[in-house]
Amino acid sequence: MSSFEAYEAAKARYAALGVDTDEAIRRLAGVPVALHCWQGDDVRGFDGDPSAPLTGGIQTTGDYPGRARTPEELMADLDVALQLCPGTKKINLHASYAIFDEENGGWVDRDRLEPKHFKKWVDFCKARGLGCDFNPTFFSHPKCDPLTLSSPNAETRRFWIDHGKACIRISQYLAQELGQPCVMNIWTGDGFKDIPADRMGPRMRYKASIDEILSEPYDFNLVKPCVESKVFGIGVEAYTAGSAEFALSYAAMNRGKCIPLMDNGHYHPTEVVSDKIPALLAFFPEIALHITRGVRWDSDHVVLFDDETKEIAKEIVRCGGLEGRVKIALDYFDASINRIFAWVTGFRNVQKALLFALLQPMAQMQALQDAGRFTELMLCAEQLKTMPFPAVWERYCAEQGVPAEDAAWFGTVQAYERDVLSGRV
Repeated sequence: MSSFEAYEAAKARYAALGVDTDEAIRRLAGVPVALHCWQGDDVRGFDGDPSAPLTGGIQTTGDYPGRARTPEELMADLDVALQLCPGTKKINLHASYAIFDEENGGWVDRDRLEPKHFKKWVDFCKARGLGCDFNPTFFSHPKCDPLTLSSPNAETRRFWIDHGKACIRISQYLAQELGQPCVMNIWTGDGFKDIPADRMGPRMRYKASIDEILSEPYDFNLVKPCVESKVFGIGVEAYTAGSAEFALSYAAMNRGKCIPLMDNGHYHPTEVVSDKIPALLAFFPEIALHITRGVRWDSDHVVLFDDETKEIAKEIVRCGGLEGRVKIALDYFDASINRIFAWVTGFRNVQKALLFALLQPMAQMQALQDAGRFTELMLCAEQLKTMPFPAVWERYCAEQGVPAEDAAWFGTVQAYERDVLSGRV
């Protein structure tokens, strides 16, 4: 059977369930997903000593050869990944990926960053029709004491507040230059290794610091500041200032100035972000997601086409998130495997999950639930697992001009590793 015949057969089977596969493909093609730059160089960035250890709850494991060492190498690697990913793409930058050269005056510290330090990223995005999201970098820096925005040291807080305000200005620049909103995510690893004597003080300082960062003028239609929570991290096992309750409450009290961001690795192992998406969208016009894969903790493994990724995608679709209410980005960093493979695999699996969700007869299933016909609801859900989804995925990839089969695109990654990555030491 040809790919055309396979798709037509799949289209007919889905149509029998009331699902329009052509419409699903059309909708998915316009959904922006942000690809994170930090997978390509193990979260090293370009503003400090590349041999210095990561700090602030960040840890990358593995020593697979070929890590990007310069902006030029990282951009070249991104190009390879982007050409193998279907759909509408953005990139996601951390402030530590500023590019310093003689033209823009050379290196400055993070509290003095300016839009000009990201002009080459803007040029990169413009040439490829990409949008860009942004993140202040509140880790891996000498001025982490180890706290940042919640530090009792006023000088430390001032440095990081100024960094956050600089990032607001940079985010506004990115949005204006690229003609797309910029999601700017505020996350710190502030916390304590053991039981603290004061839980309230750090959180009040954290709140006041974010207040001051968001006092920097910006157009909320262009810049979408987020507050991201975390349950714990390496070195902050007992307490984090930016807990889930803190971040969600802050966003709720500051609607119109910021939105909540959920990372599905930042919760207790028995919690799932898929259930939290409709809960938040009942109250917030917009939310943001960092999609990752935690293994026992926030370990930032490459996203798979697994049950929770599918459930997250279903809730995005069911709740009207594809129309801009949910801002989707990836966030993982695995140095034990080919980094470009990691980028492409995670991005394509999010696309697969979104397409799988778009091929659900949502209205029919909701009607069965509302009528209490749970036996038939389970039957429908089980039938969907063996529907001819691969034929629809293949058609989507063909329309996007990328290989559908993993074996087809993996050859490109292998050739790039042989010809380019293997020469990096």
